[in-house]
Amino acid sequence: METGAMISRFPRLAAALMLALSALALHAPAHADTSRYAAFVVDQNTGVVLHSRQSEATRYPASLTKMMTLYMLFDALESGEIGIQDQIRISAHAANAPPSRLDLAIGSTISVEDAIRALVIRSANDVAVAVGERLGGTETGFATAMTAKARELGLPGTTFRNASGLPNSRQVTTARDMARLAIALQRDFPQHFHYFDETTFVWDGRTYRNHNTLVGRVEGVDGLKTGYIRASGFNVVVSAQRGEHRLIAVVMGGPTAASRDAHAEELLDAAFSTLEQRDDRRLFAALSSPRISPIRQQALIAMDVAALDLAPPTEMGSAQAAPPLRIILADESSELADIVPASRPAAPDAPLLRGAWSVQVGAYNSAAAARERLDRVTPVSPILALAQPAARSVDIGGNRLWRARFESLTADEAAHACAELSARNEPCYTVAPGR
Repeated sequence: METGAMISRFPRLAAALMLALSALALHAPAHADTSRYAAFVVDQNTGVVLHSRQSEATRYPASLTKMMTLYMLFDALESGEIGIQDQIRISAHAANAPPSRLDLAIGSTISVEDAIRALVIRSANDVAVAVGERLGGTETGFATAMTAKARELGLPGTTFRNASGLPNSRQVTTARDMARLAIALQRDFPQHFHYFDETTFVWDGRTYRNHNTLVGRVEGVDGLKTGYIRASGFNVVVSAQRGEHRLIAVVMGGPTAASRDAHAEELLDAAFSTLEQRDDRRLFAALSSPRISPIRQQALIAMDVAALDLAPPTEMGSAQAAPPLRIILADESSELADIVPASRPAAPDAPLLRGAWSVQVGAYNSAAAARERLDRVTPVSPILALAQPAARSVDIGGNRLWRARFESLTADEAAHACAELSARNEPCYTVAPGR
C-alpha cells in the first residue's frame, strides 16, 4: 500500500479491528505561534493517526528538506547511479551556501558516506547543494526532481525549491507529508536508516553532534531530523520504537529547540501509553473470550468493523487553546477509556536478573488469575523459566487489571519467547524497558 493511502485511511479489516481511531488533545509548546505550529503522530505499523493538529496546514520545512535530499541519495545508491565511496565535488555555489555547513573549499570533494552523515548530523547546507548538483546537474533541476518524487510518494502539500531547506517562500510542506516521508525513508531504505541513529560525525579533525538531541536520550528514539529557519520556527521529525510499536511524530513551529523537543517527547509518551493500554485490552479480550472457528471469527470481525463507522481524524482545534492532557482510546468493542497521564507512578520494580525487557501474556481482573496464566504458559518456552514472573496492577478507566508479565529479559530473549508463544497460539507482546 502506498504511504499516503496508509496514513489517510484506516488499514483494512484486521488492522482496523486492532485499533479504532485514537485522538490526543495535548498542550502545544508554550507561547507557540499558531501560524507556524503543527503536530502529527502516526503508528507506522498500522497507519493509525494518534494525534493531529493543523497537520495539513502549509508550513516551511527548513532542514527537514534534507530528508528528501537523503531519500534521493539513497535511491541513487540502490540504483547504482552512485557508489557509497564515490567523491562529490564542491562547486562555488555549494561552497558559498550559508551555515550550517562543513566549510568545504571550492574544488574539494567529500565521499557519499561522509555526505550522508554531514546531512543527518551536521545538517550541512554546502553538502546538500553539492549532492543536489551531483544528482540533478543543477540544484534547481534537483529540486524539480525532489518535488516529482514527493508526488510519487503521496506528499501533495510539498514543493521543493532547493536541496537544503534554506529560506524560499515557495518551499513548503505539511506535518502530515513529513510523516509520510519519514515512513518512506525507513520502508524503502532500511539498510541506510542506521545513519539517523548516529549521534556524532567527525570531519577534518572536528566532532559534530547530532542536532536531534532526542536520539539516544528519549527511550526508543532512533532518528530522524531537525530543522530551523526564522520563518518556520523549530521543527523536528522523530522516529521511535518501544516494544512492537513504532511511531512517527512531527512537531513544527516550536518557539525554541528545547520546547519543541519537550513537546515531541510528550506526544510520544502519551501515544505509546495509549497503545499500551490498547494492548492490555486486546489481550484481556483474547484470553477471556471462548475459542471460535476461524470462519466464524472472520464473520464477526467483518460485522464489528462495519459497525465502527470510522471517520478520518480531524484537527484538534487551536494550538493556543488546547485543553489539559487527556488521552482517549476507542478499543475493539468501541468502549472509551480515560488513560492516566504518562507521568503515572510506576509499580515497584522486580530485581533485574538478566535485562529490562518483559513479555506480557495477559491482563486479568485478579492477581490470582494473572499468576495462574504465568504458571500455565511457563513451560511453552525455556526462556520463560529464566525470567521473573510478575502480576502488575494497573488502573484503566477506573477498573483495576493485573498484567501477567515475564520480566528481567533481554530484548532478544523477549522477542524469541513471544515468538514461541505465538506459534502455540498464546497471545503475548514484548514490553520495552520502563513501560
